Amino acid sequence: MNRTVDVLVVGAGPAGLAAAARLAASGAGRVEVLEREPAAGGVPRHCARPGFGADARGRPLDGPGYARRSVRAALRAGAVVRTGVSATGWAGPLTLDVTAPTGLERIRARAVVLATGARERPRSARLVPGSRPAGVLTTGELQRLVLRFGARPEHIGRRAVVAGGGPVARAAVRTLRAAGVEVVGVVCEHPARRTAFGTVPVLSGAVVSELHGRGRLTGVSVGGGTDGAARITLRCDTVVFTGDWIPDHELARARGLPLAPGTRGPATDGAFRTAAPGVFAVGNVLRGVEPAVVAAAEGRAVAAAVVDLLDGGAWPADRVPVGVAAGSTGPLRWVTPGLLGPAAAPLLVRPERRLVRPVLTVTQDGVPLRRIPLGGSLVPWRSVRLPAARWADGVDLGGGPVVVDAEE
Repeated sequence: MNRTVDVLVVGAGPAGLAAAARLAASGAGRVEVLEREPAAGGVPRHCARPGFGADARGRPLDGPGYARRSVRAALRAGAVVRTGVSATGWAGPLTLDVTAPTGLERIRARAVVLATGARERPRSARLVPGSRPAGVLTTGELQRLVLRFGARPEHIGRRAVVAGGGPVARAAVRTLRAAGVEVVGVVCEHPARRTAFGTVPVLSGAVVSELHGRGRLTGVSVGGGTDGAARITLRCDTVVFTGDWIPDHELARARGLPLAPGTRGPATDGAFRTAAPGVFAVGNVLRGVEPAVVAAAEGRAVAAAVVDLLDGGAWPADRVPVGVAAGSTGPLRWVTPGLLGPAAAPLLVRPERRLVRPVLTVTQDGVPLRRIPLGGSLVPWRSVRLPAARWADGVDLGGGPVVVDAEE
């Protein structure tokens, strides 16, 4: 079946739903959202903890409540939200092949918004040796188990190790303890504040280097720690790998969109326009994980550029790439947006390691443009936001790539 819509949004997480709500309310015509999962809402659906704002009465929202509110907002604005529907490939510049419960479809749009989000890198992709015993989880898998079975350790495990040191690791510790699971240690590759994990032992500068057990996990080896022996074994029947997020970029790659080297998400400009006219990208497909509120804000922000395109606005031609200094050992992991056009936007910067009072540098064609001192510390699990005027002034849109680096 062939159909035509005005705007096709792929992904019904915080970014996609916020984009659909704003677009439908702006009179963008028929706005349709495709979600491959059986329910809309994205990752927050599985996060049964507060931290997602408040409802109309000021009561804290947990993830499922936030997801329900986002879905209601999109539907009330007039968007169509379809679940259990997968976009499988491109049949044209703005045409997608779709698999739905009712069969195969081909949907043509005037604009496409990719909001496919990010996923956690599994243990196999992290190259951790060992067999494949039960009890090896990502944060998302842990949250789904808890939502399904509740506080029943027999379904989750009784002694757990958490790998990772950022906010997602802290959420995993809270989830495990609320489910009645003893957390015997947190293994952090980067230095971490011990107080952030309460009474749970923290091994900083360490990684999970091997898994033990066959039918069920019996322990993990930890190596490279700064807190004692070079290699120790922690007895546990569950390990939760957290925080290593990668953009779900398969649809972007299938369209041939250039990926930003640092983020591995599609490169966009400040209005979330990709290299392909009519194709936008928002949310965590751009760079792995940011909080739901950030992804939703980007979804709302993309609406203006989409409406401008529908009204006959031109797709910008002169845009220069923006990225971090080449090399795997640089101080910065990524910056986004990865393209700079006539209208500059704030820059999100994510460090590779902890940086204390760094000075960010901006160069183009080897010419220094800006030196930006930053107070305090930058940490690998949190981005810093630079206003457009602080980093983009002086860039030549006819010049070469812009390189952002850091000095300590």
